[in-house]
Amino acid sequence: MDFKVLLADDDPAMRLVMRKIVEKSDGFAIVGEAEDGAEAVEKAAELQPDVVFLDVEMPKLTGVEAARKISEEVPGAAIIIATAHAQYMPEAFEVYATDYLIKPFKVERVLQTLSKLRIMFEKRAADAAAGRQKLLLRNHDGMILVDVGDIIFIRREEGITEIHTTDGVYTTGDSLNKIWEKLNPSLFMRSHRSYIINTSAVKMIYPFGRWTYLVKFKIGEGDALITREKFEELQSVLEG
Repeated sequence: MDFKVLLADDDPAMRLVMRKIVEKSDGFAIVGEAEDGAEAVEKAAELQPDVVFLDVEMPKLTGVEAARKISEEVPGAAIIIATAHAQYMPEAFEVYATDYLIKPFKVERVLQTLSKLRIMFEKRAADAAAGRQKLLLRNHDGMILVDVGDIIFIRREEGITEIHTTDGVYTTGDSLNKIWEKLNPSLFMRSHRSYIINTSAVKMIYPFGRWTYLVKFKIGEGDALITREKFEELQSVLEG
């Protein structure tokens, strides 16, 4: 099965060039095209593409504005920003763009990007088939795939979400609500408005104020908070 590509550029000639390049790359198929940013958002929501190429300077919504909306509608999509102006690069990575193409770009440069994406998508599919769920995180460095089974706890603080795992701490701008929707509630608990915990990783729980408890884990030095109500719920889970 081919991975789905959406092209968005207000220049028909540039869309034709991109179409020819994508057709040269095995494993990808164009499922739609858009001539402005608003149409790109609408088609992304409808088509759920794996890859979105966005020109920066488009009518109605810029590529950066469209990227923000598309990343909400299609969290797993790889967003590629294309423009003739390098000054937009910082904005592109603020919306967690996977790559940034400066026009005029070489065909080989785009094919290289698609080749890397194909490897990433195929690995994601293989992990899913093997029952190894991955959590896709976006940050200023690009995209990170984290094994859900390695997550100890997740904390949201001052607009940044920290994912504490067995092999390190990863950060993303994604909200706890957005991440919680992707997790299995039989393994994880929303213990506090600022925390999600892996219930199987809990080692000790201490009183921490009148209505809150402190959670210590089997691995790592970090800790989490749990409300009194959720503590009672966790007790019943752990006691079977």
